[in-house]
Amino acid sequence: MSQPSLIERLGILADAAKYDASCASSGTAKRTSKGGKGVGSTEGMGICHAYAPDGRCISLLKILLTNHCVFDCHYCINRKSSNVRRARFTPQEVADLTLSFYKRNYIEGLFLSSGIVKNSSHTMEQLIETARILREEHDFRGYIHLKTIPEAEPELVHRAGLYADRVSINVELPTVAGLTRLAPDKDAGVIEGAMGDVKASIVEARDAKKRFRSAPRFAPAGQSTQMIVGADGASDAAIVDKASALYGSFGLRRVYYSAFSPIPDASAVLPLQRPPLIREHRLYQSDWLMRFYGFAPHEVRQAADEAGMLPLDIDPKLAWALKFREQFPVDVNRAPREALLRVPGLGIRAVGAILAARRQRTLRLGDVAKLTVSVAKVRPFIVAADWRPVLLTDRADLKALVAPKRTEQLELFAA
Repeated sequence: MSQPSLIERLGILADAAKYDASCASSGTAKRTSKGGKGVGSTEGMGICHAYAPDGRCISLLKILLTNHCVFDCHYCINRKSSNVRRARFTPQEVADLTLSFYKRNYIEGLFLSSGIVKNSSHTMEQLIETARILREEHDFRGYIHLKTIPEAEPELVHRAGLYADRVSINVELPTVAGLTRLAPDKDAGVIEGAMGDVKASIVEARDAKKRFRSAPRFAPAGQSTQMIVGADGASDAAIVDKASALYGSFGLRRVYYSAFSPIPDASAVLPLQRPPLIREHRLYQSDWLMRFYGFAPHEVRQAADEAGMLPLDIDPKLAWALKFREQFPVDVNRAPREALLRVPGLGIRAVGAILAARRQRTLRLGDVAKLTVSVAKVRPFIVAADWRPVLLTDRADLKALVAPKRTEQLELFAA
């Protein structure tokens, strides 16, 4: 059989990389080549689109080095027992593609992962070599995200962080039992050990940079991870607990959630259907509650049902508020920031605007309405100068009044 052309391999390996959600490019140091030195930039507007916290769109070339793999993870389309078309790039080819796409203004960086070929350390060396060529031979200053392999030698994982803006190590599944059953070649202890090593290197590099300007940088955009949702029987509550533990133990920038998608020739141990995509969305919302809204993990779990599943018809913040109505209504003219952040329908920016505006005047319901998409959702939970919900907050049918209208979820790839 003839070797696939470069374009054919690009199609195969770009498609194989679509299952990895952790390709956001926020948080890195700003670098450009405007001064006439180097190639690339981590700034500007820009095929994988990621969005920085300030709304900038960052376009990344998102590919695998190879989809050959010696592991046999049941949920992975690239597992060794899978009957998929295989392809492989050399590090030089990936570097050339990255530069070519960048110079055509298609991308601003690279997200590179790989199947395991030969062994973990050999594959990690190939990923590092790609980044080395870009950084050292071409002075590439764009964004690089390397998906590191926890089973590789620790020194190799450390070297990856010296070239990459961000590194990530996937925990794959939220429970040890699920990982053991569905990914027999992987070990939860090894994965978390590698994540701990990366955290230590990030902290050490930051400390060194404070003392010595010439100290080498190490993954300035931090590390992230990804969990597959719905491949095993883990509840949303278990996933929330796992995410909270990962943030606390390893200082992660992000935990990404990827809804399990059935694959061709799937193992009999996998579910026949994927979970609703809205479940993935609810987990992201719960993640934001913990990271930005001051919710503790046990409070997010309180929004779930007895089986530990978050409701699909309403967001977890509203579900929590409906369960703990004694916490409301909140006076927008007097309540502290922590209490305002718990009001359904009020986001971080809206709360900030309320705190700033009330220093100048007493706020009315109309003032709050200008800061939110749906004042009807907010009204039962707040008190303003001209508004008091009276018995509205305690109505038995409150959920029906504030819940969004149900719409049918469309299929992503429907004809």
